[in-house]
Amino acid sequence: MIAGCAVGPDFKSPDAPAAQRYNQVPVAARTVSSKGLDGAAQQIVAGQVQDDWWALFGSDKLNALVAEGLAHSPNLDQLKATLRQAQENYNAQYGSTVFPQVDGSLSASRNRISAATSGTGGSYIYNLYNASVNVSYTLDIFGGNRRELESSAAQVDSQQFQLEAARLTLAGNIVTAAITEASLRKQVEVTKQLVDLQQSQLDILQKQFKLGAVSQADVSTQQTQVATIKASLPDLNKSLAQARTQLAVLLGRTPDNGTPELSLEDLQLPTNLPVSLPSELVRARPDIQASEALVHAATAQVGVATANLYPKITLTGSLGLASQSFKTVSFGNDGLWSIGAGLAQPLFHGGSLRAQKRAAEAGLDASLAQYRQVVLNAFKNVSDSLQALDQDALALQARVDAADAAKRSLDFTQARFKLGGTSFASLLISQLQYQQTQLNMWTASATRLTDTAALFQSVGGPLKADGAVANAASAPAAGG
Repeated sequence: MIAGCAVGPDFKSPDAPAAQRYNQVPVAARTVSSKGLDGAAQQIVAGQVQDDWWALFGSDKLNALVAEGLAHSPNLDQLKATLRQAQENYNAQYGSTVFPQVDGSLSASRNRISAATSGTGGSYIYNLYNASVNVSYTLDIFGGNRRELESSAAQVDSQQFQLEAARLTLAGNIVTAAITEASLRKQVEVTKQLVDLQQSQLDILQKQFKLGAVSQADVSTQQTQVATIKASLPDLNKSLAQARTQLAVLLGRTPDNGTPELSLEDLQLPTNLPVSLPSELVRARPDIQASEALVHAATAQVGVATANLYPKITLTGSLGLASQSFKTVSFGNDGLWSIGAGLAQPLFHGGSLRAQKRAAEAGLDASLAQYRQVVLNAFKNVSDSLQALDQDALALQARVDAADAAKRSLDFTQARFKLGGTSFASLLISQLQYQQTQLNMWTASATRLTDTAALFQSVGGPLKADGAVANAASAPAAGG
């Protein structure tokens, strides 16, 4: 009955935000559609995203990349080890807090007493053997030890959720890096085609200039155009190399090992986008749950600081033997025992104990404020992703329309060129316009894919870390 009392506040999960939606202006439940690759309409549906959400992109290559990264990431290995460390520290604290401390001791000594101190007129030598068992236990009347244990368990929970958040982030980063690498590779490919077309146009103009058909200004303008497009290639190649390096590191590889190449054509755009309600997001995002666990730990620390203001009662006992010879030892003559109790009541500590309590309360306020900030950031992530996907669909639709118009113009110019109704230079210009619209369309398609991955990452999910502790506070270890 005494052990059932624990001072300090009991933890209660913070209330979920009252928001009914993520955006001030509701986002359309269905995006616009367009023709071609990744042009399907996406629909927002209620629910939680599946744990292996990257499989929704329909690419075995992408699935293999994510699996490799999750299996070989040093960052995840570090967090797993940190989680195990926190769990074992909790186990150690549980054993020393809940159960009595029992220690055994054995000692043997050989002693000489001088004639001056023996009281018998002569000196003598003797052996002394001691064996004892000592027991001590602190009654946790005001729950300070249990609050400390509760705080430690919440820290374990926080470590577990941090590991889950890191896995979710790593999966999102791998998907984004793979799409970015594929997009940049496609941009380099199309840009090189544009350079070739522009160079062909320049060659024609230079021949026409020699014949007096065009001016030097026309040639210079085209030279500028060729140089401008060529100048974009080094930056694209640099970005491509950096994307490959980033992906290699995310996979747990050194950059010299390279990475498997993924093309945009290997991916399909997920059409159903599960999004949880705002009130449910706080239970879906592991970073929010990790922050909530820290609030739990801070709440328990207030209880610890409060319990330190009250008395502490410690029970002790010992049972042992002391004899000069093992052959004649007996509990009747050589047995030793003691039993006792001690009470410690803080009387004057210069105000330090109450200051510690106020500090713990301030720590709780800080953890609550941090929790609210994490929730706000989570809502912002979802809101930004939903807005981005809506605008991405509109952007891709416009790019597809532009590409269709450029294709019709190219077909018309090619037909006229075959009949001799237009020049080869005009044909090249139409080809350039078409290639440019293709480049813009590929870029818009990649953006739509990466923003979809960002949405899946922002809404969290049931992704669980390997070897994670289910709930340290509810399933304490009793082993010592």
